[in-house]
Amino acid sequence: MRNRTGWPGRRAGRVALVAAMTCAAVTGAMTGVASAGGPGPEHGPGHGPGGSGRVVSTDRGAVRGTVATGMREFLGIPYAAAPVGNLRWRPPQPHARWSGVRDATRFAPHCAQPATPFGAASTSEDCLFLNVFAPAGRTAHRSGHTPVMVWIHGGALVTGESDDYDPSRLVAQGTVVVTINYRLGALGFLAHPALSAETADGASGDYGLMDQQAALRWVQRNIDRFGGDRHNVTIFGESAGGLSVHSQLASPLAAGLFDKAIVESGAYNLAQDSLATAQSQGSDFATRAGCAAQTAACLRALPVSTILANEGTGYTPDVDGRVLPRTVLDALSTGQFNRVPVVEGSNHDEWRLFVAQTELTTGAPLTAAGYPAAIAATLGVPLPVATAIAGQYPLSAFPSPSLALSTLGTDAIFACSSRASAQLLSRWVPTFQYEFADENAPMLFLPPVSFPTGAYHASELQYLFTLPAGVPNPGLDADQRRLSRAMVASWTHFARTGTPSVRGDVWPRFGTSDRFTALRPPTPAPGTGFAGDHQCAFWGAP
Repeated sequence: MRNRTGWPGRRAGRVALVAAMTCAAVTGAMTGVASAGGPGPEHGPGHGPGGSGRVVSTDRGAVRGTVATGMREFLGIPYAAAPVGNLRWRPPQPHARWSGVRDATRFAPHCAQPATPFGAASTSEDCLFLNVFAPAGRTAHRSGHTPVMVWIHGGALVTGESDDYDPSRLVAQGTVVVTINYRLGALGFLAHPALSAETADGASGDYGLMDQQAALRWVQRNIDRFGGDRHNVTIFGESAGGLSVHSQLASPLAAGLFDKAIVESGAYNLAQDSLATAQSQGSDFATRAGCAAQTAACLRALPVSTILANEGTGYTPDVDGRVLPRTVLDALSTGQFNRVPVVEGSNHDEWRLFVAQTELTTGAPLTAAGYPAAIAATLGVPLPVATAIAGQYPLSAFPSPSLALSTLGTDAIFACSSRASAQLLSRWVPTFQYEFADENAPMLFLPPVSFPTGAYHASELQYLFTLPAGVPNPGLDADQRRLSRAMVASWTHFARTGTPSVRGDVWPRFGTSDRFTALRPPTPAPGTGFAGDHQCAFWGAP
């Protein structure tokens, strides 16, 4: 299985809060396709709420999964109808009922996305599937009382899939984990005047967010049948998945669908585009794709390959007035969001992954002469502004231009935005900030480059999930495995209770003091000085 990593999409704006990049985590090639049909329903142990067997009845029909040591797996369960034909660029619709028992032993197709150097492409629009991983046997909690964690993958909202996140460590701690696919790229986030004209409220875009909400509604209807507690649901995601979590916090349509939230490296874009701006970008896309007439019929007739070839490298939700009536920044600032406890975090060296990708693409490290232009490209600012910013991050303070740019990008796009988000959230809800800071985190995605990659973007995921590795690496050492166990315990304890503090491992609530939890081997520890370390006053998040 190959892995896939996203890459940043950039646009101008207030650097600390609006720089629009994402990339994400690790996603990989499809491992199979779920199929319907099969023999009639099986009765007996496990056929019902909280059972420990292979067959479970959902509101659309029965599914047959597999039972392994300590875990039951149900893969490729449809949570909505295929968004094809006239359903393209419409809210997700209910899936038809099926008779018999649907096979749920293989992953279903992931959503359409372009080929990248990091993995296989997909042209499937029939991709609205989820996977359920539940404790089995003696590890299962009492029926209907097991906390539920719903994972939203990253990937710049243009790439990624649910398949590559093995949550067995989280399940072993007594949680039910659901991983989901959702529409990506133009198919998931295109706004266009012709699409807006079809709706009563004049909105378009944000279909991928609506997919996530449809999956959460499926959880509310069905998760008790797998032993989960629909009244104790935590959504969590990384990068674009973290942005999605922020968006669901801000969306009134998601009210009551979850009870807690964990944001991993997802605060990079707190101020979304207006509907007018998104529609203008959508009209440009239609022209590139060959729909000069700018009609919905032409857009729906486009082949998937044409859409993928013309959609660009990054998307962001838009303030459509329906899914998002206001930006995430405005929602958090005014308290007009779904008020649940939140864990908000980032990694100490996020941007090193992207500088490493650039070095591998160009075949050479960043030079001193190229440093100002690289800042301008990273932040989407004019060269004179970039030159002024370079004075705040002088090359003389770093071992190499690559590490200077990495530090600047981390601070501007991820770290200080994460702190700003925690500041806003903490006014309204219990908030816990962390920083993942293992400077020796194994690199899973790229061959060696001229500088150490440190606690790079997405590096924390291997401490929570079992992931496929694209390059040889040593794996976690003894101290890193100890940190992994502590992180899994904190994530699952938060899902169960609303606090990530476990035993003597105390996470401070975010407040007026600069206190956070530093995640570095061998165990988490209280940290201070985050704002100073990342020069957040300079970036507008003191």
